[in-house]
Amino acid sequence: MSAALRPAAWWRSCSPTSWRSSSCAPSRAGWRCRMVKQSLPKRIGIAVLGWGAAFVLFFPLLWMLLTSLKSEPEAVNPSLTFTPTLQSYGEVLARADYLSFALNSVIISVGGTVLALALAIPAAYVMAFHPTKRTRSTLLWMLSTKMLPSVGVLVPIYLLFRTLGLLDTRFGLIVVYTLMNLPIVVWMLFTFFKEVPHDILEAGRMDGARTGAEVWHLLLPLTLPGVASTGLLSLILCWNEAFWSLNLTSSAAAPLTAFIASFSSPQGLFFAKLSAASTVAVAPILVFGWLSQRQLVRGLTFGAVK
Repeated sequence: MSAALRPAAWWRSCSPTSWRSSSCAPSRAGWRCRMVKQSLPKRIGIAVLGWGAAFVLFFPLLWMLLTSLKSEPEAVNPSLTFTPTLQSYGEVLARADYLSFALNSVIISVGGTVLALALAIPAAYVMAFHPTKRTRSTLLWMLSTKMLPSVGVLVPIYLLFRTLGLLDTRFGLIVVYTLMNLPIVVWMLFTFFKEVPHDILEAGRMDGARTGAEVWHLLLPLTLPGVASTGLLSLILCWNEAFWSLNLTSSAAAPLTAFIASFSSPQGLFFAKLSAASTVAVAPILVFGWLSQRQLVRGLTFGAVK
């Protein structure tokens, strides 16, 4: 190894992409970056902030899990001795309608995600590669609809669905989930599509590719991480949604979020069973998110480094 490339105290060989994380300068041996050493108080502060955020995020899940392992008297009165039991899980899973609720959740979440992507991909393509003067204002207008509270549009949507016969149907929930998630899905796809150079699509047009071929054979393969992460986010939002499922459906087409609400009654709440039902409903999406976290992070950082 030459003397110019030997590692020094705080220097290493790197490329220009390291500019964002370190101080770089050109040299005869290539690019050399000076790594900035963080002070001890700053590192402690970052660690405390990170662990604090993790605690805030995971404490409700831990509390829910522990409550689900208690009996009803122990769940109501935490001062009693904690004796772990799976009785609440047995009663939740023993219900005859559990599998029906779970199947509804899968169908509605997947259907809402697929429909949202099918509508958002053409819209994002037009906004990214055929922009007009009103493209930006249209995108901002779509995003502004997310600021409206769901309860504010409940009555008109309920009346519309009743007229169309979509109340208490899976397709009705698929439609409303698509409408609720479409602005954020279009915005994310628009951001990913903007990272693709226009020259690539122009080369495809010169070879005779039509619009459909451009999107299917050129654009989507290049932005697959971003499209996949957008689909994962839409799936999670559909799975966790509760407001519309409680107001537009009954038990016939309701997902697991409505199944959780069935453990409350005018006489009170069954905290242990409620926590067990919540754990059963949350577990699949947590496992799915954990298995797909690499793809999700890869998509969210798509285009960050060129």
